[in-house]
Amino acid sequence: MDLFSDMDKDKCSGDDWVQPGAKDTWVQLFISLALGLSAFIAFCTLRPRWKTLYAARKRHADPAIGLPALPDTFFGWIPALYKVTEQQVLASAGLDAFVFLNFFKMSMKLFAIMFFFAAVVLEPIHLHYNDNDTRPPNSNVSTTSGLFRQYPMAKLFLDDGDHPDNSFDKDKSYLWSYLVFTYFFTGLTIYFTNKETFKMIRVRQDYLGTQSTITDRTFRLSGIPKELRTEEAIKDLVERLEIGKVESVTLCRNWKELDDLMDKRQTVLAQLEESWNVYLGQKLAVDGGRSSGNGNDNGDDAGRGLGGRTEEDGDEEAGENDQLVGGGGASSHLISERLRPQTRFWYGFLRLQSRKTDAIDYFSEKLRLLDEKIHVARKKKYDAADLAFVTMDSIAACQMAIQALIDPHPGRLLTKPAPAPSDVVWRNTYAPRLTRRLWSWAVTLFVAFLSVVWLVPVAFLASVLSICTIRKVFPAFAESLKTHEIAKALVQTGLPTAVVSLLNVAVPYLYDYLSYNQGMISQGDVALSAISKNFFFTFFNIFLIFTVFGAVTSIFDVLRNSLKDTTYIAYTLARKIEGLSVFYTNFIMLQGLGLFPFRLLEFGSVALYPIYRMGAKTPRDFAQMVEPPMFYYSFYLPTALLVFILCLVYSVLQGGFLVLGLGLAYFSLGYFTYKYQLLYAMDQPQHATGGAWRMICYRIMLGLVVFQLTVSGYLALKFAFTLALLIVPLLLATLWYSYAFRGKFEPLTRFISLRSIKRGEDPGGNAILDEDFGGEGERERELIRRLSTVDEDREKGLRFVNPNLIVPLEQPWIYQDPPPPLSESDAGDGLEFNVRGSEREYEPDTTGAGTSSSLRGPSRNAAPPRVGTGASSNSSATSVSLGDTHIWRE
Repeated sequence: MDLFSDMDKDKCSGDDWVQPGAKDTWVQLFISLALGLSAFIAFCTLRPRWKTLYAARKRHADPAIGLPALPDTFFGWIPALYKVTEQQVLASAGLDAFVFLNFFKMSMKLFAIMFFFAAVVLEPIHLHYNDNDTRPPNSNVSTTSGLFRQYPMAKLFLDDGDHPDNSFDKDKSYLWSYLVFTYFFTGLTIYFTNKETFKMIRVRQDYLGTQSTITDRTFRLSGIPKELRTEEAIKDLVERLEIGKVESVTLCRNWKELDDLMDKRQTVLAQLEESWNVYLGQKLAVDGGRSSGNGNDNGDDAGRGLGGRTEEDGDEEAGENDQLVGGGGASSHLISERLRPQTRFWYGFLRLQSRKTDAIDYFSEKLRLLDEKIHVARKKKYDAADLAFVTMDSIAACQMAIQALIDPHPGRLLTKPAPAPSDVVWRNTYAPRLTRRLWSWAVTLFVAFLSVVWLVPVAFLASVLSICTIRKVFPAFAESLKTHEIAKALVQTGLPTAVVSLLNVAVPYLYDYLSYNQGMISQGDVALSAISKNFFFTFFNIFLIFTVFGAVTSIFDVLRNSLKDTTYIAYTLARKIEGLSVFYTNFIMLQGLGLFPFRLLEFGSVALYPIYRMGAKTPRDFAQMVEPPMFYYSFYLPTALLVFILCLVYSVLQGGFLVLGLGLAYFSLGYFTYKYQLLYAMDQPQHATGGAWRMICYRIMLGLVVFQLTVSGYLALKFAFTLALLIVPLLLATLWYSYAFRGKFEPLTRFISLRSIKRGEDPGGNAILDEDFGGEGERERELIRRLSTVDEDREKGLRFVNPNLIVPLEQPWIYQDPPPPLSESDAGDGLEFNVRGSEREYEPDTTGAGTSSSLRGPSRNAAPPRVGTGASSNSSATSVSLGDTHIWRE
């Protein structure tokens, strides 16, 4: 053994990466509490003042949902939020929010029990036997690590003589506690997962079985052969199956020309609105030098607009009337100084020539031509694609079609549940199936390539901030860190923890973009794919690279030794997990105590608001600023799953009670944070009908496998080989449960059983039982059946049709109130622009502005316009405040 003990003495081994000291946890605790408490106090202070942000969802929610209003007191919202029942969560936020929050709730219960046993039973055992151990701490780990790194088969020689099996050594009897509690904690985790799965399935089946939406009655039919690509042929085919009557068929067609025109129209519309904003803003700049002329200098700014203008200054739009009454001299001077915005456009051969022209004229004409093209394109006949949405007369008929094989030929007439009409990515519906598969494989390969690329920065991060590396590069700085424990703690643990947390925030945006461009048909599928990709990054690059590999130079050593010895990864995992306990403890501490209050504060929205405010130019920009932010599960669920796995892995090791305690705090704070955001502050993307639960279960099982491999490797490092082998049956049982879950539970997380569908002759027969919601009583149980569900409210009046075929065309949004949409008869006529004939450059439809709703719709939180009396003697004017702009409208 002495031969191998000093083989890595003069170089940084994998054990030296990110090795924190005892003071690191206290430093991280202070930093996390300072961050968390400051953000929490700021939230409690700003919440009643900024209701457009912190109560954005509640302000436009349906009052029939019955979501209680939270008090405006400093802490009064906390007990009110706690009292919101699961029934109310389900009724107001839907299945996805219910599943997400119940994962946190289940984790709280599980880790509370595990924390009790780890603190009361396991930790005293660890303290007693480690204090009585004559060897230095981790001496066997460091010795065997060097041995196994160079000679992985050397453990066989240790088994023969040097180190006998310690499984039955009386001095090592405490190692049996690892085995017992590994079985106990695994069984406890599977019990809670199984129990919660039964609950989720029953709630899901009852929720979807009792509602009636067009989505529940529609299935997606793909792989349609060319001879069946007509609505009549598809309807006849499905009705001949004798499963029900077909109400409607939407055959997807190649609408690319129309979709491209609509996209171009949105761009031109934004450019036209921006040009009008520049022109109207310039009017203010010119008008800002005028004096009021009425001698009113009492300091009252009630009627004053931007640039010092008062209501007595009159209406600039009424210039001709002012001349008639003899007051047009100043107005004529102002009119002559107004410069209309210019734009440069390119033309000629290869668009090599260019000239400037009036921007408002140019974009107005361009918009008119696009409207004419769209009007013609909507009447065209397009080639049929191989995908259709078939709406049946009943949910039962739809489910029978989904759960059956229709055609004996592989890849033809495949049925799947349909997404909601507003959830469909229509551009992908007419893309060829081969193209979508190629895009899917390309994105998958790119994600795999990124996983290899991420090895370099993550492993570099794991090594460059260690004292070992700093001592090589900056020896003087390393010596100074030895005398400053707090600075050393910040460098060794604080900085890696902060950088890893930043990676967890930034990388999901990239993977969300990749998922969206993978060619999927629905936004729900995109969301689930993003969850999977982000978890893979979090688990593989953040967890495995930090533990198994440790540094870039160690990656190839680990892979090479793993080929020689299949158990090498388990040994390496166990050896490094123990050394990184403080790092992962600090990681959970920062995520829970430090960052959750910042998420509650919506720090990103608050910090970016000034930037968006400076960039907002048009009324549409200002309206978008006050919309509720979106809650994306793919940004938050992967980190929660990683924390869940870390709590499992460290549960039986020394100091595991601390990790479990912090894990309990993490899931408790996360539950209340996300509950508030999902119910009151943030909107959700399109629903996936609780499909995230099966992904959660499979990741929990992966965590159990890692947990069991870690304990088995740890026992082997303690030379308790019999105990290590006794973990194998538990590992096999976990794999069997995963296989059984796929066949027994997964179909019920995808489909609706026929018995769960509520029929007229059996009202309330499938009601959710009280025990599913903790015995909340008959009155609460009836709530979900009396009210329409979130999906029913959202899908009311919708149908499966490409919105670009029917959506009303929007006019430029120039004033505070949105203009009415163009009617079909006006779509080819353009807008009423008289840019040179008179001073009334834009003539809005005064009969409908502010009363008719457009597709965009007015801002629900926009302030009402300020109304005053104009100075013109023969006309009255209305003063409309437009953010930074003050416009006078006749």
